[in-house]
Amino acid sequence: MGQGQYSTGKKKWKQLSERERYKIEALSQQGLTPAEIGANLMPKRDRRTIERELARGLTLQRDSEWREKKVYLADVGQRKHEEAAADKGRGLKIGHDHRLAEYIEKKIIEESYSPDAVIGAIKANGLQFDVTICTKTVYNMIDRGDFLNLTNANLPVKKAGKKRGYKRVRKVALNNTEGRSIEERPPEIETREEYGHWEMDCVVGRGKACLLVLTERMSRKEIVLKMAAKTQACVKLELDRLERKYKRNFSKKFKSFTMDNGCEFLDMQGLEASCLNAKTRRTICYYAHPYSAWERGSNENQNKLIRRFVPKGSNIDKLSKRDVKRIEIWMNNYPRRILGYKTPNQLAA
Repeated sequence: MGQGQYSTGKKKWKQLSERERYKIEALSQQGLTPAEIGANLMPKRDRRTIERELARGLTLQRDSEWREKKVYLADVGQRKHEEAAADKGRGLKIGHDHRLAEYIEKKIIEESYSPDAVIGAIKANGLQFDVTICTKTVYNMIDRGDFLNLTNANLPVKKAGKKRGYKRVRKVALNNTEGRSIEERPPEIETREEYGHWEMDCVVGRGKACLLVLTERMSRKEIVLKMAAKTQACVKLELDRLERKYKRNFSKKFKSFTMDNGCEFLDMQGLEASCLNAKTRRTICYYAHPYSAWERGSNENQNKLIRRFVPKGSNIDKLSKRDVKRIEIWMNNYPRRILGYKTPNQLAA
């Protein structure tokens, strides 16, 4: 064979058809060898292909003298082929795209993404792989154990529970009768049309320290601050630090805060008063109704993301400022379905 006759192209593999099996049966009854049978088929088949097929359809029969004889029967070979194909089941939709499988594993295991965030990030960033799969397919593959390292134990939430109905228990918080109600909040805050309106909450654990969590309603931009204790003085101190950092831009960036009626947030006058100019109100505060966490839904959803890194019962005293900043950076670069799989940083830019 000359050099020009070599081919590095992958040959196209095709299984035997039922018609070919009946031709094999007829040719084998004529006494042809496997190589001769393969040469007589169209397209031609390799000798080993014919040998395997003859072995598959080999059947013991008896003649009129009750003598046993092994012969190849096409219908037996076809039946066994169909049974084997049924047992095999459907092939993996991801196929042999190992690059996509490794990308999904890395995002979920190492970067704490959800399956939906991974698929959304692929679409939003225009990443190209050999196959395209959806979020449901990723969950199914994890359930079946199709991934080498990824299991349900790596998922932050296995499945979203059924949403419950919400209803207010009472309209006024008995411990905060002087606070400005969420009912007084302008429509543009409710509809998330304008940047600069934040929800505020605390994430607690073991120890005295806690996290002050600020969530911007339009972009879901997150600010996470470690406080020494869950007190009114500590909350005011952190807002004062933010005002000193942003100076005149504070009132533009933080136009309002919506929070619950926890004791740490009850100093409304102190939170609204500027530390740079005592006669100026730097922001405006609103209080949600009692037992109505859904009125600060963005805040609550962000807290779930924080719990991926700070599980309930964790000692927040041991968290360094660098650890807290790392959590904040991760959250602001995490793609969200509600944002069209953009990140808060991309939307707030």
